[in-house]
Amino acid sequence: MNPDGGLVRGISWSNEGPSLSLLTDDGGARLPLLPGQWLRFEVLSGDGVPARFCLGFTRVEESGQPEHFPCPSGQPAERGFQCGACFAKDQMRLMHDFHRSGQGSPGLKAYLSQQHWLYIATFADGTTKVGTASERSKWSRLAEQGALVARYVARAQDGSVVRHLEDSVSTNLPPTQFVRGAAKFAALLNPRPPLHLEQTNKAMADVVRGYIAGLALEGFEPAEEQWARSEMSEAVAVPSNRTAYPQPLDSGQHGIRLDAMLGPTALAGLDTTDGEFLVDLGALKGRKIRFGSYQTDVPALQESLF
Repeated sequence: MNPDGGLVRGISWSNEGPSLSLLTDDGGARLPLLPGQWLRFEVLSGDGVPARFCLGFTRVEESGQPEHFPCPSGQPAERGFQCGACFAKDQMRLMHDFHRSGQGSPGLKAYLSQQHWLYIATFADGTTKVGTASERSKWSRLAEQGALVARYVARAQDGSVVRHLEDSVSTNLPPTQFVRGAAKFAALLNPRPPLHLEQTNKAMADVVRGYIAGLALEGFEPAEEQWARSEMSEAVAVPSNRTAYPQPLDSGQHGIRLDAMLGPTALAGLDTTDGEFLVDLGALKGRKIRFGSYQTDVPALQESLF
């Protein structure tokens, strides 16, 4: 499917690679993002166009399968990427507190009943976080996070157990549960050497495994498995001569050649300028775009750097 544009839901990953997820007049669409592909678009902005639109809500079928619904009235986003009405209807938002409250729809309970994984992920500056992934998103969760190195340290019988593990690790050990997207992007401008990140991740994973082995909690077993990063991410992950993309993505016209992708971050080339640029395509989330024959306007000062 080749849409003319639409409302950007974000960058999603599968085993086939990354895609730009869109909401169009015809429903949902995924535009595969491939090495060497040009992404030319205009971000709609101006009078009557909100900074970000609501991305809708998710309901979970009784089978445990999530189903996404677009915002029925096309409202501006109020809380994160949702309007108030869609936030209230979203069943997945209760997932993060389910292990404490026990509250959730039958579908959410079915979703959380599947096997889950606890992981330790390390980003470009060495920052390390603890996180969880369901069995069905075991690989893609880390790809979308933009991890450079990661290891699975526990396999839990369900989503409740794994979140108890996550809370305990982040409370008693250094790993955090959250790393800001802006911090991940900034770190990729000058990533630490691969060996340093590998050693950092392995050392923390070993500490976490030792810690959880002593917890009085049932329903999980330690795991020792390394996550495999996509080959398309290699050029983003290693140090090189690169600079930040010279234009904000909240407006304007853009022409970007995708050379590599890690999470939502692209290593890219431009039409009229040599050199490599890092582009945070995650900044398009919640914005409406239109595809066409567009180019990036590179400031003269930026051109002089190359």
